[in-house]
Amino acid sequence: MKRFAKLFTTIDQSTKTNVKVAALAAYFADAPEADRLWTIALFSGRRPKRAVTTSRLRAWAAERAGIPLWLFEESYAIVGDLAETIALVLPPKAPQDDQSLSDWIAALREFYTQDEDARKAFVLSAWDRLDDAERFIFNKLITGGFRVGISQKLMTRALARATDKPETELAHRLMGNWHPDDTTWHALVEAEDASADASRPYPFYLAYGLETAPHDLGAPKDWRAEWKWDGIRGQLILRDGQYFVWSRGEELMTDRFPELARALDFLPDGTVLDGELLVWPQDQPTPSSFNALQSRIGRKTVPKKLLAEVPVVLHAYDLLEWHGQDIREQPFAQRRELLEQACADLQPQDPVRLSPQLTFDTWDALAATRAKARDAQAEGVMLKHSHSPYLAGRKKGDWWKWKLDPLTIDAVMIYAQSGSGRRANLFTDFTFAVWNGNDLVPFTKAYSGLTDAEFRQITAWVRKNTLERFGPVRKVTPHHVFEIAFEGIARSPRHKSGVALRFPRMLRWRQDKPLQEANTLADLEEILRNYG
Repeated sequence: MKRFAKLFTTIDQSTKTNVKVAALAAYFADAPEADRLWTIALFSGRRPKRAVTTSRLRAWAAERAGIPLWLFEESYAIVGDLAETIALVLPPKAPQDDQSLSDWIAALREFYTQDEDARKAFVLSAWDRLDDAERFIFNKLITGGFRVGISQKLMTRALARATDKPETELAHRLMGNWHPDDTTWHALVEAEDASADASRPYPFYLAYGLETAPHDLGAPKDWRAEWKWDGIRGQLILRDGQYFVWSRGEELMTDRFPELARALDFLPDGTVLDGELLVWPQDQPTPSSFNALQSRIGRKTVPKKLLAEVPVVLHAYDLLEWHGQDIREQPFAQRRELLEQACADLQPQDPVRLSPQLTFDTWDALAATRAKARDAQAEGVMLKHSHSPYLAGRKKGDWWKWKLDPLTIDAVMIYAQSGSGRRANLFTDFTFAVWNGNDLVPFTKAYSGLTDAEFRQITAWVRKNTLERFGPVRKVTPHHVFEIAFEGIARSPRHKSGVALRFPRMLRWRQDKPLQEANTLADLEEILRNYG
């Protein structure tokens, strides 16, 4: 555990990419293979399952620290991280343990089968044997939460330095449905047939947002344009007579979209499509909004009734593998031509469709088309250079997303709640309302978009203008108007308004706007009719 704790501390305390890469590369070169494998797993989100409830862990920590539970809870609210809070309040101990990371994870496997008394004894014993940094790591392992400033790209760069393998190859090896329980360091990283896993997706190519008009990109004839759909980015993989569906977040979603199994009937084995998962009934000229897709996202099994009412199709816009051959290095224009050939015989009832390309001769013509994106249930347009290969991760230059400006509404802040971590002493989470006659009706919450200076300013005002307190929440005098930006709107019983916003954030603090000029519930309903 000492070696891993040292690595984690180095990464956590540095903002320099080169320092993080060097520390990881040294670790991957020297650490035991089982520890290396678990390190990759932990840093890529493959965590051990939570072994104990946080309420019990908080009570045990307060008991071992000799402080009342309320004081621990107050400390937790300030620190904002449970693992760190526990490590800070526990009395210092001289380290008495030299077990490796994988040894501790193996011990946790036994922990799951024990009764509560045995679990408590195990946790208290671990706290007594580990130093502060190791306790922090142990707490992260036992709570199942493990967030650190390591991107997949940074990790593959370090692995490439340690193993002398290409980054792109390593990025592909780390994708897919693997776990330390069912593979080894050698099989995952070093073996020549590491890509043989039929389910393994390719790393997604991600575009940067285009902040201005595309006139600086060069001649329009060198670029292809298509709708930026408002769905779920996914890869459909057809290998070994099986189908697999992966999200951009590396979540295997095959069971949620059983209709895509029919792709095996009309596409050849060894096909990998990149596209957008959309709800699109046959009789509709455009897809349904993202709100319709939400009824399918959280389901592990899908009843026949829902399959019929909310049919999902993959709108394919790129071809990554064809007849078992990786074609990502081919120019986009060539991949698109092959994709059109693959989709030539598709029927309207098939669960895969070819995503259309937009025709334009000038950038101004494309801008006019982009302005109509919401009519097509799209978020804007995608721009892809005709000669671009399919790369891994977010790259600048060849792929751009040119999104529409967000929807906005002016709303009144009526509740405020303090943040956590470094913002624990600031009010950063707000509830907003719109007018319904003479009443203010809450409709959304937002907690991002302001500067630290603005958060400090509004915090000072909240402390002087609190009307009521409900635990950590303050009801405040209606006074301040904020412009709220959002990407979508839907019916919802969650708020008194009957609507909910998608990705709400504070665009600006309208200190120039009087309270009475905030928007109304009727305005929200109008937006819902147009864009819901």
